[in-house]
Parts: sequence; C-alpha cells; structure tokens
Amino acid sequence: MLPTLGYVQRLYDFLRRHPTGVDSFWAILLLGFNSLWIMSDLYSWEQLLGAAVTIGLSLVIALRRKFPVTMLLLATAIGIGQLALFIVPNPGDLAMFVIAYTVASGPTIPRWASRFALVGTLVGPALVTWRFNPPDTPGRPMWEAVIFTGLITVPFVLAWVLGDSMRTRRAYWAQLEEKAARLEKEREAQSRIAVAAERARIARELHDVVAHNVSVMVVQADGAAYVLDAAPEQTRQALETISGTGRQALAEMRRLLGVLRTGEQPEGGEYVPQPGVEQLTELVDQVRGAGLPVDFRVAGEPRPLPSSIELTAYRIVQEALTNTRKHGGPDVHATVRLAYRDDDLDLLVEDDGRGAQHELYEEGGADGLGHGLIGMRERIGMVGGSLTAGPRPGGGFRVSAVLPFKPAQ
Repeated sequence: MLPTLGYVQRLYDFLRRHPTGVDSFWAILLLGFNSLWIMSDLYSWEQLLGAAVTIGLSLVIALRRKFPVTMLLLATAIGIGQLALFIVPNPGDLAMFVIAYTVASGPTIPRWASRFALVGTLVGPALVTWRFNPPDTPGRPMWEAVIFTGLITVPFVLAWVLGDSMRTRRAYWAQLEEKAARLEKEREAQSRIAVAAERARIARELHDVVAHNVSVMVVQADGAAYVLDAAPEQTRQALETISGTGRQALAEMRRLLGVLRTGEQPEGGEYVPQPGVEQLTELVDQVRGAGLPVDFRVAGEPRPLPSSIELTAYRIVQEALTNTRKHGGPDVHATVRLAYRDDDLDLLVEDDGRGAQHELYEEGGADGLGHGLIGMRERIGMVGGSLTAGPRPGGGFRVSAVLPFKPAQ
C-alpha cells in the first residue's frame, strides 16, 4: 500500500510541475472527439470550418494556463465565428467552460479579463439559443426557450463562480503564508536582538566582577610580595584579603552562570543575590583594604529601590573605583557620594589622581571611553538615566550619574 501511495505522489508532483503538458494531453483528446463530430455531421466546406474551430478550441485548452488572456480572446473570436457562420455547438465548445474557469481563478490575471469572461458566460448561451433555436420557431413556446437558455447558462456561470472562489481562496492562503513568513522573520529578529542584549548584559557583569575583584587581588598580591619578609602580619592580611576577594568573585561568577544554566544550582545552595546600594559599604571597605582611601557619604532618606537601579548604582561605583586604582597613580584619594532625591538617585565618584591614560580615554572603546565606561553607559541607558564621565578640572577623574526611579508602592 505504501509503495503505491509513493508512486501516486510522484505522479501528482510530476503533473503539477508540467501543467502545459497535462493541458496538451486533454487538448489532444478534445481534438480527437471533435474530429469524430466533423466526420459525422459536417460536409464539404463545413468540414473545413469545423476543423478550424476544432483546432482553435484545442489550442485554447493546451495554452490556457500559459496565455490565459490571449486564449480567452481566441475563444471569444471562435464563438463569434460559430454564430456568424452558423456552425452548430459541438463537443469542442467544452473549451468555453474551461477558459472561463481558468481566467476567473488565476491570481495574476487582470480583473477585467475575469469580468469579461463572466459577461461571456451570461450572454453567450442566450446568443446561441437565439441563433440556433430561436424563440419564434413555429410550435415552440417562449417559456421553453427561456428554460433552455437558463439550463445552458447555469453550467457556464458555475464554472466562472468556481474559478472566482478558487482565486479568492488562493489569495487568502497567499496572504496567510506572507503573514506567517513575516511573523517568522520578526520572531527571528526579536530572538537575535534578545540574544545580543543578553550577551551584552552578561559581558557587562563579567567585566565588572572580574575587573574589580582581580584588580583587588593583584594589588594585595603585589603588596604581600613587597612586605613578605619585613612584615609577615601584613602579608597574612593581604593573603586573607586575596582569599576573600577570590571567594566573592567565585560567588558572583556562580550567579552569572546560573543565568545560562536552566534549572541548575551551584553547590552549596542558592545563587548569591545581586548586589545593591546596601552592599556599597562593603565594597568601599574592600577597596580601602586594598590600599585606596575612599570617603563615602550618603545624603537624603534611604528608601527601597527597584532592583535594576540597585544593581546599576553598585556597578557604577565598583567600576569607577576600579578605574581609580588602575589609573589614579600613587597617593590617590577617592570620594563617593550617594544622594537620594525626590525622583532620582544621584551618584558621584571622583578622585584626585592622574586619571586614565590619554590613549585609553580617547581610543579604548567604540565611543572612545574604554570598555568599562561603555558598560556604564549601557547600564544607565537601560534604566533611562544619564552619565557624565571625564577628567576633572585640576586633575583626577569624575563619574557622575543620575538614576531616575519611581517611589516604592
């Protein structure tokens, strides 16, 4: 059974790929049937006219899908010729049904051609009745002629109606396919945007976690190596700081990896929560322990903030202090100011060092501000805030940010 279905499917696919060949086959059959009619009912010169009509109608069948409008006009001319030359209806007139259906069903065929075919299906049968079996024939009542005309009109009109309904259905399916293809492209574009946004977010988090913690560990390791023999107690404290910082970095890395691993938890329980404003004190203490003096002050009435604002504020301060340690030079001091306003949170981080190197500041990133500051701008943009970063008048570097927020409900 299955092999038979396979053969049938292949045959169907072949016929769909060669529509003109299929139409030519039916045209040959029509030519054969009409030839029998010519030989049996027509004589002398009428046979020549009948042969011309037969060849023309067979041509209409063969080329109806390749040249539908031309074949419609050819069928119309043949019909008029039949009426004018008194060539009686014959089997070849089946082509009139077929071309009416073809023109009405073609989605790319001009609408005027379809309407022209409709007029032909309505008018043609009446003209045939009037020409070959007129109502004034002796002994034939008028009502009989009307009924006969209606009976032969219905099949032609039905052929056109069926074709027009197929045209409407094909147009509907074409619209559905176009809409589905458009929606698929939109989904793909949205997926690419979402993936790019997630990659950028993870890249920012990795940069902030790695840059800050590794810089602390490097500073402490250098200090421990410098005082290894002279001050063992300071060396021990530096190693403890390195160990604690490393554990903190690992904890935050586990949290980031948790974003990428669906349903997976790191060993030891829950992921570490995202840091926020309350953790700024611990961050400042850690930076002080690494050898950078920081003056940290909070103004205004602290209040609950959206998690996005909390994380953004923490990362901006973290990145700014990391840059101070990396580029501020010796004997640098930093200041961190956090101010709660009515509608926003103001951040100010500045130092009195030498600032970033000119080359890094001018050429370090796509916007000329280094990857860390690019990440700051991206974070600020996600919460609708503003960022100002650059050298301070008189030396040092300043980062100022405004983070708008809504009052907690």
